[in-house]
Amino acid sequence: MKFSAPWCHQNKLFKHAATLLTLSSLSFAAIAAPLDKSKIQFIGPLAEDMQLKPFQTPHGNAIINNLLPQLQADSDSFSVFGKKQNWQPFNKINALTLGGLQALKFNIETTRFTQGTLTLKGIEQGQLFINGELQTGDKNSYKLALNNSTHSILIVAQQVANWHDVMLDFAPKSDVDKITLSASQTKRLSAKQLFDAPTISQLSLAPNAKQYVTTTRTYSDKTQNQANTVTVLKDSDNQTLYRFEAGQPSNIIWSPDNQYLVYLLNGELKQLSRKNFSIKTLANDLEGANGFTFYNDTSLLFSWSKSPESTNSLTKHYKGLQDRWSYARTTSQIYMLDTKSGLTKALSQGPLSYSLEDSNSNRGKILMSRPVMAMQASTHPETELAELDLKSNKLSSLGKFKTFNLAKYANKDIYVVAGPDFKNGAGRDLPKAMLANNYDGQLYLLTEGGKNVKALSKQFDSAIGQLHVLENGDALIKVTEQDTQPLYLFDLSKQRFKKLNTGLDIVEQFSYSHDRNTEILLSGTNALAPQQLKRLNVSKNKIDLIWDSKPSSYANTRLPTLEEFNFKNKHGVEITGRVYIPSNLDKTKKHPALVYYYGGTSPVTRGFTGRYPFNLWAENGYVVYVVQPTGATGFGQEFSAQHVNAWGDYTADDIIEGTQAFLKKYNYVDSKKVGNLGASYGGFMTMLLATKTDMFSASISHAGISNITSYWGEGWWGYLYSGEASKNSFPWNNPELYSQHSPVFHADKVTTPMLLLHGDSDTNVPVGESLTMYTALKLLNKDVELIEYKGADHQIIARDKRFDWWNTMLAYFDKKLKDEPQWWDSMYKND
Repeated sequence: MKFSAPWCHQNKLFKHAATLLTLSSLSFAAIAAPLDKSKIQFIGPLAEDMQLKPFQTPHGNAIINNLLPQLQADSDSFSVFGKKQNWQPFNKINALTLGGLQALKFNIETTRFTQGTLTLKGIEQGQLFINGELQTGDKNSYKLALNNSTHSILIVAQQVANWHDVMLDFAPKSDVDKITLSASQTKRLSAKQLFDAPTISQLSLAPNAKQYVTTTRTYSDKTQNQANTVTVLKDSDNQTLYRFEAGQPSNIIWSPDNQYLVYLLNGELKQLSRKNFSIKTLANDLEGANGFTFYNDTSLLFSWSKSPESTNSLTKHYKGLQDRWSYARTTSQIYMLDTKSGLTKALSQGPLSYSLEDSNSNRGKILMSRPVMAMQASTHPETELAELDLKSNKLSSLGKFKTFNLAKYANKDIYVVAGPDFKNGAGRDLPKAMLANNYDGQLYLLTEGGKNVKALSKQFDSAIGQLHVLENGDALIKVTEQDTQPLYLFDLSKQRFKKLNTGLDIVEQFSYSHDRNTEILLSGTNALAPQQLKRLNVSKNKIDLIWDSKPSSYANTRLPTLEEFNFKNKHGVEITGRVYIPSNLDKTKKHPALVYYYGGTSPVTRGFTGRYPFNLWAENGYVVYVVQPTGATGFGQEFSAQHVNAWGDYTADDIIEGTQAFLKKYNYVDSKKVGNLGASYGGFMTMLLATKTDMFSASISHAGISNITSYWGEGWWGYLYSGEASKNSFPWNNPELYSQHSPVFHADKVTTPMLLLHGDSDTNVPVGESLTMYTALKLLNKDVELIEYKGADHQIIARDKRFDWWNTMLAYFDKKLKDEPQWWDSMYKND
């Protein structure tokens, strides 16, 4: 087997080398030399006594596909029909012909988008797989288009007359198309790994901590956009007790007496016995039901929504601002279900929707919330917190609040999570002149039936998110703490916060036991470590690892390194950030960089992956700087309050100053090859920065806001978000804020090339925001591109769209920052 290229015949050394087996880690750009055949891995013969090869049967494709996982695995050997088969260097194979099947595998390394034609010679019947995907060729010739990555090559040979005649030729499309060959198992991080790797999508721990349920989700080329999910019930030794085969359950809850597991499946409420695994159907026809929770051992509480009947009306008469929402006229009420008889009774009624906050069977009461009125014409709609006495059916109001997130019982009192302005500013820790950012969640304790309030987190800079109450009244709290999301235990008696030792930067999900010795089941990631499942003993603050996705999905994968990078802005405030550095980076050379930010009240968290894959960008050759500008929650109230009525003022300065400081420290970054990007509010920041600075060489705005006024009026939640971002400011009383902070009003100042990305079904930030900016920049003859994703909302979720979206961003930056337009041109030049 050999590799050759048309241009090699121009040189006698190439001509000589082309007759040899030439697979190694040497690039085609260099002068060829005799290469080591041991770089190729060979296995076979597999089932040498088979009478018919797979291609000679009507099920050939299925036979090969079922063998692929073994061939693609990193293991050195596997067994076929009782015979152990070993991968070995190809140079040790001397046979001319072999029975059964054989396979070859190696890696192709590319340093840029690479195109060319790969031709197999001497293999009469075989298949070529690249990164697990079957390639379609013409007469054993395959057109390749490989992005900047490690590509796994697998050739399954079914019929070869003479292995000495086997050749593999690569003809590059142009002089820039070069590949490097390697048999190394080490590879760079790929997009498929990040999206397809197994993740825990659902978890639940039994009240007595003796069993737990997890749902694992994976994707693959075979299932495409359809996730493959597996739900299992395990014991405390992590042994599987029950596997849900008939379908995937949701809304999993445990009976307080530890006897049953209850879940929704295909519109039916099921009850699984933890003792003998018998199943009973508790209720049917539960369309619109959700949020099931046990009130006591035999009663369930849940929300049941009802949408209005659809009509063929030619018009829609809006009843209020919220009527722009597709679900605005759907009402939801609270119900109770008796598990013994199946009888359900309504606990709330009327035109307003009720939300279940909490229940306490010992007190015989239920905590609910509801809007004060339907279709409220307010940027800060009021929420009423109410308590229902189940014995008397008396509903008592505990207060009406303009900032409210959630409420839970705490012994005789009530925890509330709300903004600093809750209860006339009870949680404010700000100078009098500053307006609070009510996205900065605070913890309160309501006492005496809601009459009095105590602020519990004034001196706690982290923003409060999820909250669950233990039997003794203490609270488990998930917070935003700078760019992390840890768990805290709030001790009610001592009224202090204690950080729990999870060993994770981002706690994604958690579930806890209800006995005295509280245990927590949790999943999450670190900036450079993929998802793990852990078990935490709260009293001992001791953590045990149950499952780690890294060995199975990221083995032998190169990842970037991470450095913390903080600086003090011109106001003397420390602005935090982090830098992802590509693996094996040559720091004696100059490299392109990407600067990412959000700025819209919350920080960019340290999750291993997500919609914006920093690790992947770094492994594509970019030094990635993630900056946390002024205005984000998790850094204290005064820091987050500067988001109000600023619309980029402080944020833009921090990004510009941060990038300047970043370039000064990281002198191996090419200051003329720096790109910037953000989404939603971050997309707005990308557009705004382009009107303020020319320090960036290319910019990407995803779902960005170009005109604050149109976003305020047209986005489904635009006026609500603006209730904080533009507090007390409207187009008629503060036109300067709405116009002069809108990027489109300064489009003539833009000099940076810009790519606008948007889902054409975005309801949060309507696609018109990108269309407006695109129109302005086109009329001004600026360098601008616009890509719409059909059927996509504010986020790009579907697997095929996600891969295309990631590729589009990298292809654009490769074109603008690396002077490599081929990838972008292959995607969009002829569309």
